[in-house]
Amino acid sequence: MDVLEAIMTRRSIRSYTGEPVSDQDLETILKAGSQAPSAMNHQPWHFVVVKDRDHLASIAEAHLYAKMLPQAGCAVIVCGDKERQNMTGFLIEDCSAAIQNMLLAAHGIGLGAVWCGLYPNTQLTQPLAALLLIPDGIVLVGMVVVGHKAEDKPAEDRFLPERVHQEKW
Repeated sequence: MDVLEAIMTRRSIRSYTGEPVSDQDLETILKAGSQAPSAMNHQPWHFVVVKDRDHLASIAEAHLYAKMLPQAGCAVIVCGDKERQNMTGFLIEDCSAAIQNMLLAAHGIGLGAVWCGLYPNTQLTQPLAALLLIPDGIVLVGMVVVGHKAEDKPAEDRFLPERVHQEKW
């Protein structure tokens, strides 16, 4: 799929068939995340892959907007390492760029995906950190839910010219 086509047609998918995501497809998605730009090239991301149905169900119980997890193929929790990037803003930006790459990669290979936010909501991050045994110094940024689509959504033009400002506000 052409990169501009992927950008213009990617949609958040929240309905899945339950079919597992292949290791090859998962590796493609993780590699795409690792290709993201990062401040000072620190690449602070770590990826926690969750495939186990019981673990997915436990995460769904802890995250109000991730109820689709038990039907998904997997979840990838994107975390930032404060030792690699001690500026929180840059860490969040870097991991967010990795998440966007992963969403586009999933779409490009025909899978569905959705970004479920985590940071800075401690009501979401604390239970997941405990469940996933996340060490100190690691920030849970977001979760990418991936699976075989049980729904298709049409492309949506979101460009608003009134939000583009030339030279000054």
